[in-house]
Amino acid sequence: MPAMLIKVFSTTQFSRCISTTIRRQVNPFGLLFDIDGVLVRSSRVLPSVREAFARLVDPEGNFRVPTVFVTNAGNTLRRVKAAQLTNWLGVQVKEHQVVMAHTPLTLFKNFHHKHALLSGQGPLVDIAKNLGFTSVTTVERLSDTFPALDASDHGNYSQVHYDSNYSFKPVEVVVLFGEPVRWERSLQLLIDILVTNGDPRNPSNVIVHPHIPILACNMDFQWMAEACMPRLAHGAFLKCLESLYKKTCNRDLIYTAIIGKPSEITYHHAHMMIMRQAKEIGIKENIEILYAIGDNICTDIFGANLYNQYLARKPVNGDIYFPRVNCSVDEFLNGDDMHDLKHGARACVSVLVETGVFSPNEDKFLVNHMSRDFLPVEEDMLKPDIQAKDVSDAIDIIFSRQNANE
Repeated sequence: MPAMLIKVFSTTQFSRCISTTIRRQVNPFGLLFDIDGVLVRSSRVLPSVREAFARLVDPEGNFRVPTVFVTNAGNTLRRVKAAQLTNWLGVQVKEHQVVMAHTPLTLFKNFHHKHALLSGQGPLVDIAKNLGFTSVTTVERLSDTFPALDASDHGNYSQVHYDSNYSFKPVEVVVLFGEPVRWERSLQLLIDILVTNGDPRNPSNVIVHPHIPILACNMDFQWMAEACMPRLAHGAFLKCLESLYKKTCNRDLIYTAIIGKPSEITYHHAHMMIMRQAKEIGIKENIEILYAIGDNICTDIFGANLYNQYLARKPVNGDIYFPRVNCSVDEFLNGDDMHDLKHGARACVSVLVETGVFSPNEDKFLVNHMSRDFLPVEEDMLKPDIQAKDVSDAIDIIFSRQNANE
């Protein structure tokens, strides 16, 4: 997949090009940036990133192009991530410019008042309540409530009995935000909750199936941190959970919804944010194209291509359908979203950078890294529309392409 051969602009030429494009409002577009492996590796900002973003803002530091950061990370609040990005990039990033893996859960209002079990790390209770959930329990709290269930650490294991009459509200929905610190404890307790229909006080010889709803954020099998090789991510944890549930119950684990890239609902949410931001910065015409820049073919590139496929068959008469999300999300989208989508982007262009997970020598293994719920995958869906060395190169190519379309 050779990189597109495009004229590279100098900083002065680039600024002139972007100013002309915005002033004329020709083919307005938006930028969707992945973070890990594209902008940073762990907390280390990649070379040329700060210089690239300095070219995307005006002298006052305001974005000239609608820009949203779409990450599959789920261990922090959006405002915290926005502050991190501001520090990393040297430009002001606002909370409404950030889409975390869990951000679209704000749309899932039917689950907000159910008792939710939270799995992951970071300030999970604060994150969940910020999304709208009102009754939550973490895996750690569940372990404290029923200490005999967590027997994975043999050195600390002791025979602890709990009162079966203890007041415990059964779990009604499981929300998987990201990989936990102690995988074995989380895997055990999640299985316990699923096979007991949400109430570990009442084990039964009959397994209830379908089990209680599961909302899973972030299907990334790997991510790129400081190590020279990709690290296992939440998708790997979910693989373990799926396999253990299958082995325990001889049934398939069912995700009520999958949120985060590559799911279409995440790109839809980012799309709506791009359109609203465009109005804020004075772009009156419709956003024509979204450019989604990422380093992971199985999530960033596949997700962008999947959303482009969706845009190509735009909804008619207000009917909205996301074919690869396990639940029907029509009820979660409001009238404003439906109206905006009719006047939104006509295409989502996938842009692959070579600074993260992607390795030209490993693409023969890529399909094995896909979530089982998105298979089978056509080969073309894993090919980027544009390939670039890094984010600076990607921005050059995008603006050169837009300039050529004037």
